[in-house]
Amino acid sequence: MTESPLSLPIAITLGDPAGIGPETIVKAFRDAPDLTRGCFVVGDVATLRRAAGIVAGAGVALPVALLANVQEALHCPPRCVPVWQITSAALPGEPPPPPSPFGQLSAKAGQLAGDCVIWAANAALRGEVAAMVTAPLNKAALSLAGAPYDAYPGHTELLQALAAAHVKTTVAQLPVRMMLANDELRVVLVSIHVSLQQALAAVTFDQVLQSLLITHHALQAVLGRAPRIGVAGLNPHAGEGGLFGREELDIIGPAVLAARAQGVLASDPIAPDTVFMRARAQPGQPGEFDVVLAMYHDQGLIPVKYLGVDKGVNVTLGLPLVRTSPDHGTAFDIAGTGRADASSLIEAIRVARQLCKTRCAAGAGDTAVLNK
Repeated sequence: MTESPLSLPIAITLGDPAGIGPETIVKAFRDAPDLTRGCFVVGDVATLRRAAGIVAGAGVALPVALLANVQEALHCPPRCVPVWQITSAALPGEPPPPPSPFGQLSAKAGQLAGDCVIWAANAALRGEVAAMVTAPLNKAALSLAGAPYDAYPGHTELLQALAAAHVKTTVAQLPVRMMLANDELRVVLVSIHVSLQQALAAVTFDQVLQSLLITHHALQAVLGRAPRIGVAGLNPHAGEGGLFGREELDIIGPAVLAARAQGVLASDPIAPDTVFMRARAQPGQPGEFDVVLAMYHDQGLIPVKYLGVDKGVNVTLGLPLVRTSPDHGTAFDIAGTGRADASSLIEAIRVARQLCKTRCAAGAGDTAVLNK
């Protein structure tokens, strides 16, 4: 019998130690002490102490504490950064290895980032932590680390594989989708980290229908009603009745009809240059749709990021665990300067906490973002 998620700590993975992840993590503990109480970092003490030295100031102490067990994180004082050391810091009698150099791509950094994700995901799947919040990793560094990491383009695919193995099924039988959201817009993607050519090939009846069903079930529990899903077309003007492509007529439209037959409130395919504006929520003026289903990665992420990377949160739908992350990358160019903005990570922690409460109230289930 696992404990209630509300009584468990939240794991924050280190991200690539050569990037801005450690700095944003320490800033989150510094700037949002109430929100980060009960959180801990899966990572490396030396890397986080270096980050604390960079962002500390104005008389604010940022101690970095090594945990003997993760439950200790629930009792750490505000602005203390508890760390679960994912690898042995050093052999007995030897000094600890230095942190990875800032801004440098390396297999060592990719290995550490990947190891943190695997540890946190397995802990979440076993019910030992309430949720995982992932700081950004570098996909090239992850690939350099070799097996098993070079088989996965990023967090989402790695987490899907780990979850499938845990529930003893295949990856194909555990479909997941990426949702990016901020205060104004939610977007779910049909495909994620593939080439544009592969993304176009992924716009099939089954993929679109599956995406609509995952989105519907993930948001329904939170909203208390069926979400209104705006469906983006693939082609300019949503194909203009077949003049600019037939995907809307032959694939997307039929998938929408099949989803509607199962209770999904999905629109007909809408021109992708207008659907996001129609879904955008503004103060005192909710959008026409609760979420937009985008046909490929950049179609959906450009409008979300344009509206504000600092408040964007990535949520993986379909996993048997809560996973959120900030909506930005490793930013090697500013790593170590103290200029990294922790707003998106703070928002990701906030959303993770809300999702845990929702899962408790609903007896667990699909993850869904609570923004807006």
